[in-house]
Amino acid sequence: MTTLSRRSALGLTAGRGPRPVERLRAASEIGRIRLTWKGEAYEPLVDHYAVYGSKSPGFAIGPDTLIGKTVYGFFVHDRMGGRRQDWHYRVVVVDAAGNRSRPSAEISAHSAESVTVSGKALATVGNFDHKTLELALAPAGYAQYRTRFPNGPDYTYGKSSPGADWAYIQPGPSDSWAGSKASRATFRFPLESVPTGETWLAIWLVDTHASLAGTIKLALNGTPVREVKLENGGTRGSLEGDATLPGTPLKPSYVELPLPAAALKAGENVLTIDKQIGSWHVYDALGVFTR
Repeated sequence: MTTLSRRSALGLTAGRGPRPVERLRAASEIGRIRLTWKGEAYEPLVDHYAVYGSKSPGFAIGPDTLIGKTVYGFFVHDRMGGRRQDWHYRVVVVDAAGNRSRPSAEISAHSAESVTVSGKALATVGNFDHKTLELALAPAGYAQYRTRFPNGPDYTYGKSSPGADWAYIQPGPSDSWAGSKASRATFRFPLESVPTGETWLAIWLVDTHASLAGTIKLALNGTPVREVKLENGGTRGSLEGDATLPGTPLKPSYVELPLPAAALKAGENVLTIDKQIGSWHVYDALGVFTR
């Protein structure tokens, strides 16, 4: 096959095919890798960017390595779980006429390892598996929240049960079904002694509201820890509980941060999660870990 024939077979019509993307970059995050690049969207008019990936370097572009398409100059390869994963990527530009650019240069990247993997669990509720199904009221019983948890969940590690005592969903003041008010979730965990290493909090979410995810305020034994802005999600987590299903609209997100050592104590520790801004978020699991 001639060079011209090969270019035609790939949609690379001489003189009018789209240019490859430039400055392909990757950022490591827990459970995902975020890709960004620079591309010309209008000369010619771009229909979409095709993102190819493999765990093997030097991989071939083809249907088996196509991991997604996007109209934006970024792509999030997600649902990787807590363990580090190493990937290799290339991006192809497809214009409105169906012409394809040459693949970009290959880039290598990895996801960040979660403290749920690298740390030792001190206390947890739920399984870190991108599912809500083991939690109370899951996957779609949000309408019962006001009756079952009028003051919010109050969970004691080692005594309480995830399926009875920790609600899969936590509402915010934007949720009329929960009384249009702020809510609090309380997680109690005992420590024989204060750990000598860092102590971390991990909160994995299966989904959040698409435009009103809002924030959560975290406090430990009455000491403010941080106010965290949650990522907007897919607005289906109140009805669906399994983000591992193919084609799911759920958008998992992760909050992992160190807890102040001065706020920890031997005996019972009390973590509070206050939702004072925005709409609901849906839990996968949460836990306290030491490294």
